[in-house]
Amino acid sequence: MAEVFRGEAMSVQGFKKQVAIKRVLPHLAQNKNFISMFLDEARLGARLAHANIVTVFDIGAADNTFFIVMEFVDGCNLKAIIEEHRQQGRRIPVKDAVYISIEACKGLSFAHEVQDDDNNDLHIVHRDISPPNILISKRGEVKVTDFGLAKATTQLEKTDPGVVKGKFSYLSPEAALGEPVDARTDVYALGIVLWEMLAGRRLYLGETDYATVKLVQQSNVPSLSRINPEVDAELERVIGKSLEKDVEKRFQTARDFGDALAQYLFSRQQKVTAFDVANLVKWVVDSKKATKAGQKPEQSIIDRLIQEELLRFTSLDDVAPTPDSDSGEKDGARPLDGGLFENPADWFADDKDVQSAVETKARDQNRGPRWSESGVETPEDAGDLSDMLEEKAEPAPRTSAPAPAAERVSVPPEPKTSAPVATATETKLKTTAEDAKDRPSEAGKSNAMLYVAIAIVVIAGAGAAAYFGGFLS
Repeated sequence: MAEVFRGEAMSVQGFKKQVAIKRVLPHLAQNKNFISMFLDEARLGARLAHANIVTVFDIGAADNTFFIVMEFVDGCNLKAIIEEHRQQGRRIPVKDAVYISIEACKGLSFAHEVQDDDNNDLHIVHRDISPPNILISKRGEVKVTDFGLAKATTQLEKTDPGVVKGKFSYLSPEAALGEPVDARTDVYALGIVLWEMLAGRRLYLGETDYATVKLVQQSNVPSLSRINPEVDAELERVIGKSLEKDVEKRFQTARDFGDALAQYLFSRQQKVTAFDVANLVKWVVDSKKATKAGQKPEQSIIDRLIQEELLRFTSLDDVAPTPDSDSGEKDGARPLDGGLFENPADWFADDKDVQSAVETKARDQNRGPRWSESGVETPEDAGDLSDMLEEKAEPAPRTSAPAPAAERVSVPPEPKTSAPVATATETKLKTTAEDAKDRPSEAGKSNAMLYVAIAIVVIAGAGAAAYFGGFLS
């Protein structure tokens, strides 16, 4: 019936404002009944100044048709959010769906209770509450729009008896039966919207318009908790009350419906704000842009991890049987056999290098470090090395040896002579020197062995220092 443009209102001193311009289609401009209904929408919209209702700024005529200047809502409508979730196999979070419904209840409650200049109730009924008429901005603001079919006491266009106005899938049972409607009709329609947000599918949708109207008249509502396990019994009870076929059993006002939904969130201690809804809108807008650009929308980290785990998953039924398995018998069904287990200690029994390294490690762990007075660690086998060197070196022959102390006897001193008397030590050194002169080959051999022993001691000391230096580090 009309088309909407995005415009820019300009005024003095560079004042600019983004607006939406709703213009009647040219072929309907000559229809007096439609023009009257269009003017009703403009006049009611001018009175409905509320944060949850799209504001009407002005009305005008140009090119033989009328137009309405309205608030521009930068975001998307609720239908786009529902459809995007359905196409991607996702559900709108319960708390977000409840919050959107609460905000819509605020706008409807204001419209239902608005009065004229004489404080008389206008008894406004929207009569077309549906997902396309609930706009949500990128800031998470929820706004009800399109009061073109609204019923009010001041409207110019009167509805003929029995005439049904509104989208068939969102009619109330009394509206589908052609009976008088009031604010409870909008409550029923908003209950349908909330049901569809949580279910991810339409509530009343027949193969034809007539079949759809018959479904609304019957008002058979399937169990929502069976469709969405996240919906508990309390929330289903609240939604069920908004969808009561009997208007007397239904929530009597949008205020009561919104209060019941708010009580549900508070009782469950669920935090939800406009920021959460803003993230929801941003995801939908980005997905639609990616789809138009021919790109696949980017998955969240959690969705990507879930997909990766699903790809790794292998069913037990898909595992091929081993060639040596019995006919049809699964390995998991067999009892455990102790003889089939292996001893890890036998894995390297035939490997000589491994066994040698294990024995060396065990010998090193059993020996404790010893410390010399100089602070350098001396291995325990240093004594063994000295003994080995003494065994290899040939001792020099001794000509005389002092008698044990127990066998010594006192001898009277001999008379002094001109020659000095040699002591036992001098005698031993002299004898050794004489023997060395007599056996030069053996003396050289003894010196060579001494040099070899010194070299071995130096090498052993260096190795011990390196070993214990690494141990200390």
